[in-house]
Amino acid sequence: MSTLLAALFLLLIASGLAVLRWSRRKREQTGLPQGRVIYADTGAWQRCEKPLFSKRHLLTGRPDYLVEKGGRVIPVEVKSALSPPIPYRSHVLQLAAYCLLVEEEYAQAPPYGIIKYRDRALAIDYSPRLRAELLDTLAQMRRDLAADDVAPSHSNPNRCRRCGYQADCHKSL
Repeated sequence: MSTLLAALFLLLIASGLAVLRWSRRKREQTGLPQGRVIYADTGAWQRCEKPLFSKRHLLTGRPDYLVEKGGRVIPVEVKSALSPPIPYRSHVLQLAAYCLLVEEEYAQAPPYGIIKYRDRALAIDYSPRLRAELLDTLAQMRRDLAADDVAPSHSNPNRCRRCGYQADCHKSL
């Protein structure tokens, strides 16, 4: 009887270690840093996370994950594409917006955020310079929304090719 209990005990320990190894591997695949996931908006296991909202900046957003690590909250944005040589400005500003929302929601700015591409994860410092660039971009967007006529951006040929107004635009690339 004691041999059977010992065997069951060893089986239980081996199963626990296997589950622990599996969860570590899954965390590495997601690009999440070590820490406790306190928010997830992936639609997979929690469907209705409340978006973060900043009254001060009139900004709202749903980061894919917020991870609490060492008393700090780190936003993580997951992209399905392979990583570009350098992260797109739009991806960095989206992550900066999540950092700003975390800063307001938790009364402490995150030191960085993470953009997780299919093939790698990049930590982006949430610096005063990036914060200022985000606030400048938000201000420009608000000016454009209030303007009667805004010149289209034609700096990206791929965006022009996919634009629904290309047939009517005389400035397309």
